[in-house]
Amino acid sequence: KREHDELVGMRAEVAERIKQARELGDLSENAEYQSAREEQDRLETRISEVEQVLRNIQIIKKPKSHNTVTLGSTVKLKTSSGKTQQFQVVGTMEADPLRGKISDESPLGKQLIGKKVGEKVLLKNSPSTNYKVTSIS
Repeated sequence: KREHDELVGMRAEVAERIKQARELGDLSENAEYQSAREEQDRLETRISEVEQVLRNIQIIKKPKSHNTVTLGSTVKLKTSSGKTQQFQVVGTMEADPLRGKISDESPLGKQLIGKKVGEKVLLKNSPSTNYKVTSIS
């Protein structure tokens, strides 16, 4: 919502830049005008994308029970080599692997949904990785 409000607020600034660039004359060779129009196109595209997300957003409450992995669960995994990793299983639009948020539609996310502590998953990547669920919160 905050991003949407910021983007909508930028509309007036971009419109003013377009107006000023128009006053410079011939639009076919006016780099400032072309740049402002491209920025306006990017801005409107992003506003549309954010509005689409806002229309389809669903608030998912954290599960009361932490017996199985569900959307919103934070899961600690241990690899066969002993390395521990932690992920939060989130929706596709919220996914950010660099921050430990994996999509429920990703290969690992799909396999984690419904798992319980002690259960194992095999991620068939190169090389394959075995994970054991060590905690769910």
